[in-house]
Amino acid sequence: MSDGRPPTPGPDVAAFFDLDKTVIAKSSILAFSREFFHGGLLDTRTLMKSAYNQLTFALSPADADHVERLRRHVTTMCRGWDATQVQRIVAESLDEVVTPLIYAGAAELIALHHDLGHDVVLVSASGRDIVEPIGALLGVDHVRASEMQIDDDGHYTGELTYYCYGEEKRAAIESVAADYGYDLDKSYAFTDSITDVPMLESVGHPRVVNPDRALRRLAENHDWPIYDFALETEPSAASAAAPALAAALVVGVGAAVGYGVGVRRTTSR
Repeated sequence: MSDGRPPTPGPDVAAFFDLDKTVIAKSSILAFSREFFHGGLLDTRTLMKSAYNQLTFALSPADADHVERLRRHVTTMCRGWDATQVQRIVAESLDEVVTPLIYAGAAELIALHHDLGHDVVLVSASGRDIVEPIGALLGVDHVRASEMQIDDDGHYTGELTYYCYGEEKRAAIESVAADYGYDLDKSYAFTDSITDVPMLESVGHPRVVNPDRALRRLAENHDWPIYDFALETEPSAASAAAPALAAALVVGVGAAVGYGVGVRRTTSR
């Protein structure tokens, strides 16, 4: 399906990017955990659990089971939060939190597609309140993301009204293409996860970024181009230290649960 040649100019072409672990190195919502804690939305126990989930997200393949566990953690964590407060915290800390997490290679790809006259679209399973500001920071043209349900008081219910995941990413891409006149046979898609195969199959030029093992094998079998990006500031010993850090976090979370440590709790539940 893909010949591996450089992108060619075309106003009817789009480049569709997944976000987490494709453009930025972490889960986009969990990246703001410290800021949510300081804003009073997270207690200590949940902050530690989020740190553990962020670590496992970075180290584990993004298969369906892992993505589902992360989804449950995030929706449960956000239940009762004031949506306006979340938007304010994200806006105030966006550059500080997100800019260090952007892969330089991904930023260069986005710039390349723009230089060629292509539109760039983020298609993410993360929530729109997080993805849209990140999209603005990256200078993308359009965003499609999951939608958190908000009650009449403006608080997240812990449910999703729309989940932009799996086959829904294919549907989102086809919808955007219909809205803006993109030729999907000429268009590009970039992702890290085997769960995003429908996204890759929806375009003529699939690309994989930091792929998990299953996606790397699939890409090699189909001769899809593979990009391996790393943050320039990542310490070389990070991989070696990760198991010990994970164990420490497990112990910390267990202690927090056992002794009822929780200096902050959301007041909006």
